Amino acid sequence: MAKPKKTVIEYRNYELPLEFPVLLLTGDRWHISDVKSDKLHFHNCLEIGICHTDSGIMEFGDSKQEFHAGDVTFVSRNVPHTTYSTKGTASLWSYLFVAPADILRNMFEASYPYARVFQAMCDDFRYIISEEEYPEIHFMVTQIIREMTEKKMNYQFAVKGLFLSLFMEFMRIYSDEESGSEAHAPENALVISPALDYIKEHYMENFPMEDLANLCHLSETHFRRVFNEIMNTSPLEYLNTTRILQACTLLRTSENSILEISEQVGFRSVSSFNRHFSTIMGTQPTSWRHKMVQSDKTSILQYSGWMQAQNLSEPDDE
Repeated sequence: MAKPKKTVIEYRNYELPLEFPVLLLTGDRWHISDVKSDKLHFHNCLEIGICHTDSGIMEFGDSKQEFHAGDVTFVSRNVPHTTYSTKGTASLWSYLFVAPADILRNMFEASYPYARVFQAMCDDFRYIISEEEYPEIHFMVTQIIREMTEKKMNYQFAVKGLFLSLFMEFMRIYSDEESGSEAHAPENALVISPALDYIKEHYMENFPMEDLANLCHLSETHFRRVFNEIMNTSPLEYLNTTRILQACTLLRTSENSILEISEQVGFRSVSSFNRHFSTIMGTQPTSWRHKMVQSDKTSILQYSGWMQAQNLSEPDDE
């Protein structure tokens, strides 16, 4: 008997602007194919989509949900998924990629009411919201897109205010879902969350993988297997990727040397840092930093991690 085909999961890194961590993809190029991808993907930030035309399917592992024109989708970081249109159509979308904690800085600190709800929602929530059922959410997402497109006076303040209202609505939906169903998240989706959270906060430290397994209440062997099944990478590789992405931020925002940055993000040697950076980013740190100096003049689609919508009129070559 042939072995079942293993699902490939692709990691996509989005370089959000440092001064205003929101990116908008909109326009005629963002049609989604009716050809199902052989890969799921997840990314490093929250994705909010709005479907303008047609219909199709969003898949989250073994779970499938239909979408229709007017629907708003909410997909947290680290949630593997893929989208494809109904056969014979190519649905048109707009996408917002955002770092919620950064755009709403100091709004949901640990001591604030419902801060844990906000954090849990940002870390593990996937939902398709119909315009008919939640017209206010559709309106707010549409307004954010309009503000981001027109960029009129003080549009950043308007966008932040709209995001605050939008996230409050999402939090209420999330809370209702959690209280109404113990099986909200797909199997294993939350098992490794403590490890992901720990890596996010302590990536610059050296710690054994056993510590991550203990946080998840799993044996180290079982933890490594489950982590690899969910993230399609090992815990150590995920840690090193997190360190490299943080190094990218430091390369863009500081004048620290490559050696200093490598030490700040947790690498014990600059040679190890250079090797991992080249593997993940496709170039050496010095070259990447030089490229980012010109980033304000560069199209978003040229940044590492950005992908143009697949051209669905041409079938994949076999």
